[in-house]
Amino acid sequence: MFESLSDRLGGIFDKLSKRGALSETDVNTALREVRRALIEADVALDVVRDFVEKVKERAVGVEVIKSVSPAQMVVKLVHDQLVEMLGSDAQVIDLNAPAPVPIMMVGLQGSGKTTSSAKIALRLQTRDRKKVLMASLDTRRPAAQEQLRVLGEQNNIATLPIVAGEGPTQIAERAINAAKLGGFDVVMLDTAGRTHVDEPLMLEMSDIKKATNPHEILLVADSLTGQDAVNVAKSFDERVGVTGIVLTRVDGDGRGGAALSMRAVTGKPIKLLGVGEKADALEEFHPERVAGRILGMGDIVSLVEKAAETIDAEKAALAAEKMRKGKFDLEDLRDQLGQMAKMGGMSGIMGMMPGVGKMKKQMAAANMDDSVVNRQVAIINSMTKAERRTPKLLNASRKKRIAAGSGVQVSEINKLLKMHRQMADMMKMLGKRKGGLGGLFGGGMPKVDPAELEAMQKSGQMPDMGDLSKGLPGGGLPGGLSGLPGGMPGLPGLGGPKFPGLGGMPGKGKKKR
Repeated sequence: MFESLSDRLGGIFDKLSKRGALSETDVNTALREVRRALIEADVALDVVRDFVEKVKERAVGVEVIKSVSPAQMVVKLVHDQLVEMLGSDAQVIDLNAPAPVPIMMVGLQGSGKTTSSAKIALRLQTRDRKKVLMASLDTRRPAAQEQLRVLGEQNNIATLPIVAGEGPTQIAERAINAAKLGGFDVVMLDTAGRTHVDEPLMLEMSDIKKATNPHEILLVADSLTGQDAVNVAKSFDERVGVTGIVLTRVDGDGRGGAALSMRAVTGKPIKLLGVGEKADALEEFHPERVAGRILGMGDIVSLVEKAAETIDAEKAALAAEKMRKGKFDLEDLRDQLGQMAKMGGMSGIMGMMPGVGKMKKQMAAANMDDSVVNRQVAIINSMTKAERRTPKLLNASRKKRIAAGSGVQVSEINKLLKMHRQMADMMKMLGKRKGGLGGLFGGGMPKVDPAELEAMQKSGQMPDMGDLSKGLPGGGLPGGLSGLPGGMPGLPGLGGPKFPGLGGMPGKGKKKR
């Protein structure tokens, strides 16, 4: 969502970094560009003015213009102000109340209330071990109650039985009573919406609030609606009293202005982000991390947390043991590619790595997307078990059979095998070193503390991926990045000359002559 804003700000700061020292004129010119970039990103005008004024107050001081790296100081000031605008500290859903805790979901029709209710319920049930009951109070939209029931069945979450003819307030009261009798910890109340804010809607929300006394009232807002989402947030907060905001469709191509404006305009924290269609595609909102992503600093903390959540520790330990013995077959490679898909695919991982965000356009130009990974998994699946475990068996006739089975050219199979050989050689080399495989696949390395990583990121100690790649064979990153729990899957097919810092990997780079 923040890609266009990130690109604009990145270009502004790149110009500053080419200057050895900055004058007040340089800073003013840069801030004018920042102002224009924020307005184009659909950030509210009042918020932009306040943002630029606060940065300017700090930026024109002597400590910036005479500092060792003035451009970096300006970036830091913009980063700090972004964090302040987004809310400084992350705030999660508050369950500190007598059970059952009522959570009321409000918002306009089509903003994603029902799916968000199911996502939050699943998150509370799996991560927080809470017993959750969902109830649909939407009697206006056809099949709204049925939709929530189906989502409950799919994700093994209890839903309130549907009784025809009941009004929203009656359903809400029945849900609270059912939760008390059933020993539930949380009740999700999915309310009705309208195409726009109107008086009947607000009266209905007020009646439900009086009947249930919700501990949390979460406003669900579509991030693609831009400034209108900010106006909706103000209306709901004035009439109902919102305690937090859930932004949906953050994975879309919106300009991001709603997210940047909403916290500043309403004063209410953004608590969760909907980042996809799947039931588990929900993230906590961390202002520090989002600001880092916008300014191209990456979000290594979220990447580590995602790795810890998605990677099977037992499977990882077995893989690490195989590596120590110098074994790395195509089944292991397939597992790595599967792990990459679970963590959001190649683009998702690259977007969170510091110093690598600028390579997205190069990846797109080289047709490097998640379809490449899917094709490589298809190739491996078209092999027999013996071929996957002993790639040396793959002669010309076997390759033709696999190519026909997976719908690719033989040349793609050769690229995959070349990548596998290089990764296997690297694993063998690392395995010979004392503790060389400690961080790969979770093999014997102590768990990474996200809080410690976040502190490093704040203090500027987090290394740039471009610097990390120096000195590695071929000038590139290994197929697994040490230090991440469960290991980081290799980045297949990235060509050396096109992607600085990833040159050790096979792919679309120029052939050696």
